Amino acid sequence: MVSCSSSDEDIITEQNFNPEEIAPFVEPDFPFITTSVDARELGESFPNDNITPRCLALRLGSEAYACFDTDMLRWSVAWTGDFLPMVTMGQISYRDFHNKDNEIPLIAGDPQIATGLYPGWMGAEPEFTDPRPPAPNPDGPSWGPLPLELGRYNGLYMDGQEVLLSYTAQNTDIYEKPGVVSTNGVKAFTRTFQVDSPGQALSLAAAEVANGTNSEVSGNTALIYQGEEQDTVTVIGLAGDTPGVELEVTGNRYATANLSAADSNVNFTVVLWKGPAGEVEQFDQLLAQADTNIDLAEFKNGGPARWSETVHTRGQLAPDTAAYVIDRLTLPIPNPWKRNVRVVDASFFDDNSAALVTFEGDLWLVDGIDDELESLEWKRYASGLYEPQSIEVVDNEIYVFGKEGITHLQDLNDDGSADYYRNFSSLMEQSIETREWASGMVVAPDGTFYVSKFGALDMGPETSSPKSIMGFRAGSHYGGSIVEISPDGRQVDHYATGFRGPYLGINPETGVVTASDQQGHYMPSTPIYMVDKGDYYGVPATAHRDPLPEITPPLTWIPHSVDRSGTGQVWVNSDKMGPLSGQMVHLSYGRPGMFKVMIDSTSDAVQGGVSFIKGNYPAPTMKGDISPADGQLYVAGFSLWGSNSDVISSFVRLRYTGQESLLPQDFSVRDGGVMLRFGTELDEEAAKNIANYRVKRWNYQRSEEYGSGHYKLDGSPGEEIMPVFSAHLSDDKRGVFIAIPDIREVMQMEVSYDLQTSDGRALSNDFWFTVNDVEEPEFLADSFGNLDVDQLLEGASAQTVAQNVEEPVSAERGKTLFQRTGCFACHSTDGTTEGKVGPTMEGLFGSTRTLQDGSSTTADEEYLRQSILEPGEQVVEGYEGEMPSFLGILSDSEINSIVEYIKTVSE
Repeated sequence: MVSCSSSDEDIITEQNFNPEEIAPFVEPDFPFITTSVDARELGESFPNDNITPRCLALRLGSEAYACFDTDMLRWSVAWTGDFLPMVTMGQISYRDFHNKDNEIPLIAGDPQIATGLYPGWMGAEPEFTDPRPPAPNPDGPSWGPLPLELGRYNGLYMDGQEVLLSYTAQNTDIYEKPGVVSTNGVKAFTRTFQVDSPGQALSLAAAEVANGTNSEVSGNTALIYQGEEQDTVTVIGLAGDTPGVELEVTGNRYATANLSAADSNVNFTVVLWKGPAGEVEQFDQLLAQADTNIDLAEFKNGGPARWSETVHTRGQLAPDTAAYVIDRLTLPIPNPWKRNVRVVDASFFDDNSAALVTFEGDLWLVDGIDDELESLEWKRYASGLYEPQSIEVVDNEIYVFGKEGITHLQDLNDDGSADYYRNFSSLMEQSIETREWASGMVVAPDGTFYVSKFGALDMGPETSSPKSIMGFRAGSHYGGSIVEISPDGRQVDHYATGFRGPYLGINPETGVVTASDQQGHYMPSTPIYMVDKGDYYGVPATAHRDPLPEITPPLTWIPHSVDRSGTGQVWVNSDKMGPLSGQMVHLSYGRPGMFKVMIDSTSDAVQGGVSFIKGNYPAPTMKGDISPADGQLYVAGFSLWGSNSDVISSFVRLRYTGQESLLPQDFSVRDGGVMLRFGTELDEEAAKNIANYRVKRWNYQRSEEYGSGHYKLDGSPGEEIMPVFSAHLSDDKRGVFIAIPDIREVMQMEVSYDLQTSDGRALSNDFWFTVNDVEEPEFLADSFGNLDVDQLLEGASAQTVAQNVEEPVSAERGKTLFQRTGCFACHSTDGTTEGKVGPTMEGLFGSTRTLQDGSSTTADEEYLRQSILEPGEQVVEGYEGEMPSFLGILSDSEINSIVEYIKTVSE
C-alpha cells in the first residue's frame, strides 16, 4: 500500500489483498451470518431430515447460537460451544483466495434443540409434515419457502448485537426476539414473541425429541425425557404470565406452544433447555431470567450506526491512448475492520454515489466518483448476506440478490447503516447444492425483477440431491432458470429455462432481457441470448417442463478460446460513450474483459457478433452499471475460478476518451458474404486486398460431454477455412463487403482482418458471430452501389477451400498454442495450483496419475493426447473435469507441439 496524508485520513492508492491482514470471516460484533446448515446427523435424539439451505445463523451471546430457517419459519437447530465452521465457498475462499474445496456447514458445537422439516408455525391442529411441493426429483427433499398462505419471512431488524425477526404465519404478523439466559454456566435459549391479534388458533413448533420415551406437562413447563434410562431431558417453559398460551407434547416427541385466537396482541416467551434429568431444577432459575417483552420501537426506529469510519482511496487514471481505456477505482482494502473486499456488482444512486456488493456478503457505499477519481470515500453499509452476486438501486433503494433471495436493505434512521434487512422476495427456491448460485438480477422499467440461478452443477460436496443427468444434480424447481418476479415480490414464475449457469443483462429502456451461459455439459460454448418468455436453451436437467421444447438459438456463440466464461451484459443507456452509446456490452470472467455486441436483424431472425474492447483489465469483469453523471460504464468483478487475471478483485471504469474508435460499428451477414462497417474511413488498397482477410466457420455439438469440439457442416471434426473471393469498399469508405461463397446457417464464424485507416493507422482485429438466417443483401441501401451476388461469386463451385499451411512440430510452437488456447488460465507450468481449476503441467510428463475412479495411469504422450481430445475420459483425482474437448480445434501437428511443450516443463 502506498498512502499519503489527506487531513486526518490516509488515502489508499493501491489495493493490498494480503491474507495475513484479513481478519476471520465472522466478525465478533456482528450478530448473524446467512448460510446453509446440514443438521441431519446430530444424534439419536434429533430429527434426521434436518437440512436448511437458507439459515440465519444467529449469534446470541454466551457461546449460544441458533439457526432460523427463513423458508420454514422454524428454529432448525440451536447449539452451544463453537460456532459453525466457515466452509461455504464464500467463506473458505475469503482468506485463501482461490480455495474451492467448499463444504456444507455442520454444527461445530453441542446441539441442544432442533425441529424437523415442517413449518415452525401451524394452525390449531399441527401437522409435522412438509407442505411444500415435492422436489424435481422425488428422491430429493423439497426446497423453498412455505406457500404464502401458510407463512412468509418478512425480514430482520438489527439493533447493536440484538436482532428482531419479522414474519407472517397463518396470516398473522409475528415478531420474534431470540436470546439466551444462563445461570451457573448452564444456558437456555429464549424466544420472545409479539403475535399481532391472532384471528385464529396457532401452534409454535418449539422442539422435537426423536428418541423421547416419556413426557409431562405441568403448568407452564413441558418435559420430554430421552432414551431408555430417561436420564436426559428437554424442557420447554413459558416465562411470566401467559394467558391464552399452553404447552403440549405430542407422541413424546413434538413440543408445541398453542395460542388461542385473540383480538389483541399476544406476548409470550418460550425458554428451551436440554440437560441431565437430575439437574432440571435449574430450569426455574433460567425461566425467571427470561425477558418477556419486545419493544418494537427500539428496533423499528433503527439502531446505532455500526460502522462509523470511512475509508479513502484514490483511483488510477489510464492514459488516453485509445478510444476506450480502463480506469481503476481503488478498493477499500486494507480497512479498519480488516475485511476482504471482493466486489462483484455495482449500482448507482441518482447523486452518482454507488453501492457495491461483495461475494462475502458485505455492502459498501462509495462517494466522490468524478472525472479524476482523486478522493473516493467508502463506507460499510450492511453485512451477513449469503454469497450475493447482484445489486440494483431502484428509486434510490438498495436490493441485493443472494442465496437467501432478494433483500431490500433499509436505513431506518438515516445514520448510514442498514437497520432492516427486508425480505423483498425469496420465492425463487434455493437448494442446498453449493453450485446453485444466485447469479444475476436486473430490474425492468415496469418494476419487474428478473433473477437468474445456476443449475445444481454436479460439483462440490454431495448432500441430499440425487444425480439428475451428466453434470447435474436435481436441485430446485428454479435451478438453471431466469425467474420473473412481480414488482411487489409476491409472485414468481419461470421466464426462461434450460440454462447451465446464466448471467443477466437488461435494456433499461425497452426491458429486453439478455443472458449468457457457462460452457459445460450440454452447453458447447459461451452464448449470448436475447431472451423471450418461455424460451428453452438446451440443458434437459433444468428444462422444468415435459416434453422438452425446441431449443432457442443464441444471438451469438463465442469460442472457448475467446471467452470461456461469460457473465453479465450492460446496455449503454448513455450518449457519452461514443460509438458504444446505445449498444450492448458483454462481460467476460475468464478472458477477462468486455465485448461490444452487434445485432444483425433479418426478416426472420436476429443474429449477433462480438468484437473485443481492448484494455488493461486487472480482474474478472462480471457486473456493471452506467453512471448517471459521466455516462461511463463501471464494472466490478473478483477472481476465484480460472481466469487470465492476476488481481483478486477490481472496480473499473470503461471511459470514452473522445478518440476515434477502431471497433466495428455494424455488421450483417447475407447471401454472398459479410459486411463490416467502421466509424472511420478505410484505406482502399488494404480494404480490397483479399489477403487481409481470414474467414473460418464451424458448428458445435451439444452433448453430455463438457463443452464441445469444432465440427464442419458435414459433421466431421474440424473447421472450414472459407475462401474470400473479393472485398469491396462502400461509397463512404467506411464499410467493406467480404465476398464469401456458400453462406449458410452455422453456429460460429470468425473473420480476422488486417486493414488500415485512410490516414495509415493499423486496424486489425477478430470478429466472431453466428448465422441464424441468410437473406439477400441490399447493396444499394448499404452504400455498395450495384454489386451483384452472382457476379461476386461467379465460379464459386469450382473453387477449392484454402488450406492452412502447417508449421513444424516444436515445443516453442506448443508454448504459443498453450497460451493462445487459454490452457495457462487453468493449468500452471510452475507447480502452483492457486487460482487454477486443473493440475499443473510441471513434472506431469512421465508421472503416475491417480484418477477419480481410483485407478492410475502414466502421463505419456498418448495420455496427453487423450486428455486434449477426450478430457472427460481420465479425470485426475481431486478435480471436477471442467475441460472441453479440443477435437476439431487443434490439428495433430498442434497437439503434438503442445505435448512437446509439456515435456519441457516436466523436466
